[in-house]
Amino acid sequence: MTTQSDWITVGALAEGFAPEAFILPNLADLDGRRFDLRFDNGWSIEHRFADGHLDWALADGSSRGRSPYRATSVRPGIYLVDFIKEEFGQQWSVSLVLDTGAAAFTAVLGRLPDAAATREGLYGRALAGKSLTGVEVQFFHGTLDRPFQPGACPHAPSAELVGLRNRYRYSPTEVYEHIYLNENYYSWQCLAGVEKGLCDTDRCHYFKIADELYLFVWREKIVPTLGVVMIDLQAHRSDGKIFGYADGEFGALSNFPVASHCDVLNRTVHGDA
Repeated sequence: MTTQSDWITVGALAEGFAPEAFILPNLADLDGRRFDLRFDNGWSIEHRFADGHLDWALADGSSRGRSPYRATSVRPGIYLVDFIKEEFGQQWSVSLVLDTGAAAFTAVLGRLPDAAATREGLYGRALAGKSLTGVEVQFFHGTLDRPFQPGACPHAPSAELVGLRNRYRYSPTEVYEHIYLNENYYSWQCLAGVEKGLCDTDRCHYFKIADELYLFVWREKIVPTLGVVMIDLQAHRSDGKIFGYADGEFGALSNFPVASHCDVLNRTVHGDA
């Protein structure tokens, strides 16, 4: 079992998760397809999938790029597409929930803090009125291949996971527990694996994508980490990724897939409290 000081880098976590991981296959379903993503903020970005790469371009021609991507699906017709976007000298984590049945999408853009921000300290951030985590995230919604209008995207913030205590088995050796405390925070602990005995409470975000299907995003404050997963309570499966620095030098990134067999342990209802 770890001690209270045995925190590890995201790169070391990736190594621990890798052996016999329950990850879903990288699907080729989107290969050869094109989508015009119309964002709620007015952006229009074309996405073309070909040969394991995603080419994207703003409609006004002001920016474009190409990245390898991973696409998975825990529910037919709904894809989680993940890639790293390099633009204007910065690297962004981009995760897209493409809902082909609803012709809609949700985009998650994340960025890690630099070395100076990471070393600022939790107490200093608290006194300054800052979020305790330096990991930044933005959420956008929109439509696929049709004009955006309010209400066109059915994905919405949700409190339906609040009160659940879930167990996630990522591999034969890596097991975690999540307790969804309220609409802004959840607690996690490692029951088995390279982080066994470690636990924390971190900032999180929930979106309902379809019945018993949720997009869950968390931002850790001790080791700067962004997690993005789809949780399917019907199929008892989750799939997504964990993004952070590979080591303590703040240079190389680690963006590795995670998927689990999951089950609900119990639900807590606080009533009128």
